[in-house]
Amino acid sequence: MDTASLSGKELAAAINADTKQRAAAAGTAPRLALVVANDDPASAWYVNSLRKAAERLGIACDRIDLGADASAEQIRAELSARSADAAVDAIMLQTPLPAGVVLDDVSSAIVATKDVDGVSPLSLGLLASGLPGFVPATSEAVVELLKHHEIPLRGRHVAVVGRSNIVGKPLAQLLLAADATVTVCHSRTADLAAITSGAEIVVAAAGRAGLLTGKHIADGAIVIDVGTNESPDGGIVGDVDAASVTGRAAALSPVPGGVGPVTTALLMRHVVTAAEQSR
Repeated sequence: MDTASLSGKELAAAINADTKQRAAAAGTAPRLALVVANDDPASAWYVNSLRKAAERLGIACDRIDLGADASAEQIRAELSARSADAAVDAIMLQTPLPAGVVLDDVSSAIVATKDVDGVSPLSLGLLASGLPGFVPATSEAVVELLKHHEIPLRGRHVAVVGRSNIVGKPLAQLLLAADATVTVCHSRTADLAAITSGAEIVVAAAGRAGLLTGKHIADGAIVIDVGTNESPDGGIVGDVDAASVTGRAAALSPVPGGVGPVTTALLMRHVVTAAEQSR
């Protein structure tokens, strides 16, 4: 079986073209405050890609580096200050966070109208309730990528591997809203392969390189790889062992070049939307 590549580059380009036009029409450049409190290589790669994307699209991006040993109080104070700053249209808190710092605790300091990555408890509650608000960009990117490649969700069984508040849980909500039947798997799931191999669509979002192999995937299934893990050679690899899945899955999103560019594009679109709504 030939395995199709579910590239996100074309979709990201279309989103970015629209975002650039809207940013230019805003007059003053929309401004994103990007708060970082880690020294994680994969995170640094993503932050760098965000800054480059913002520059290309006419969005001002301020990186605030608090250091990998920042306390919860320091992070909350920074997020509160940026929330109160009228010059800042959007705020993003990059993960992972320092040891002992809980995302829900500190992200609650981000006002919902600026929470463009949808990570605060309030934003997640709005999503779960089906109310308007910013949706986590990575989760939204999975759904948009499937739609772009004309892969239907209604009535289909989707297995989501990963239950984080920034990908797995919000993705499950979005998939349910699209009338999919969703199973959320995690580190305590017994016999992961038995569940994923029974799904028509599998989304890998656990943050473990090569976690899913051919045995986890049914013949003809669709596989979306959300993972961004550092490889021994300094590159980025996904959660799926692409070599063992190729020829078994009907389609697989590449890493890089799949969910990643769409996530960045959607986040930039959220920044412009936040600016439009505040002016």
